[in-house]
Amino acid sequence: MRHGETDWNARDLSQGNVDIPLNATGLAQARNSAALLRGRGIATIVSSPLSRARDTADIVAATLRLPVLTDPELHEVSFGAQEGQPMSDWFTDWIAGRSTPEGGESFSALRARAVSAVDRALAHPPFVLVVAHGAVFRAIRSEMGLAPDIRLPNATPILCTPPKTTAGLWTLTPATP
Repeated sequence: MRHGETDWNARDLSQGNVDIPLNATGLAQARNSAALLRGRGIATIVSSPLSRARDTADIVAATLRLPVLTDPELHEVSFGAQEGQPMSDWFTDWIAGRSTPEGGESFSALRARAVSAVDRALAHPPFVLVVAHGAVFRAIRSEMGLAPDIRLPNATPILCTPPKTTAGLWTLTPATP
């Protein structure tokens, strides 16, 4: 699950590693997701250490009466010089590996880091809820063989189901009431 909304999300600004807090909408989204996740068998919650993800995870954890584990490798990508700037064409080029913002982390480096972090999370008792960031989940989608340039809605839990065969594709299903 991606964290709840921040003011920078609402303004379509690149957050990266800038620790922008949840806004009122983001807090409400986290509470709504927490209610939606009740009774779904979640046994473990692993979160990014950035406050927008950690606060989202804490709200869900309070509802599910679970602790939150933090993995520093789930932090959002560094967008370098693009942090605080409007999202634009540079982002598509970054995902495609054609460019990396000055001082930023490449998409391929993020992908390797994110996959490693999710693998560690999945070593915990299932079902595991991972609370992180948009670019982190784009990297995970890419690893799953899915189109990475899809914006994940804020605080919408997504069930990720592995393929039934080696030639199959992952299935991503938003949780519904």
